[in-house]
Amino acid sequence: MVMKARRQAAALEIIGREAIRSQEQLRERLKSRGYDVTQATLSRDIRDLGLVKRAADGAYQQQGGEPVVPASAGLALQRAMAEYASGVACVQQLVVVRTGAGMAQPLAIAIDRAKLQDVVGTLAGDDTILVISRGTRHAKALARQLEEWSQFA
Repeated sequence: MVMKARRQAAALEIIGREAIRSQEQLRERLKSRGYDVTQATLSRDIRDLGLVKRAADGAYQQQGGEPVVPASAGLALQRAMAEYASGVACVQQLVVVRTGAGMAQPLAIAIDRAKLQDVVGTLAGDDTILVISRGTRHAKALARQLEEWSQFA
């Protein structure tokens, strides 16, 4: 029973982080986390968790849940970067985004709402945001993307 609960919690975390559109895709993600499940077990888990497919993109979500990423979140982040960011630097798996005074919070919210795949989380002060990435390679790619959106490159 404990294994089932952990597996189902992992499934919920996975669908909360990315758009999963098929059972096979979810099965592969679970397998990469150490849960080797059959299609029948996965079907039961989906039923037990009350997962349904979103009309907008066909990805799984909990019944009655909000879409993981609003369609406008990526565009909102691009606009926020262009408006608020004054610099981007990458140090190992960390990306530091500089803003004007008082602008770090709204920009960090835009980054969080965009649910970028390789972003683990953000910390925002008054004029600085620390974006924590999954690794150095991901951080470098993220920094390049954020620089492009802020139009400093």
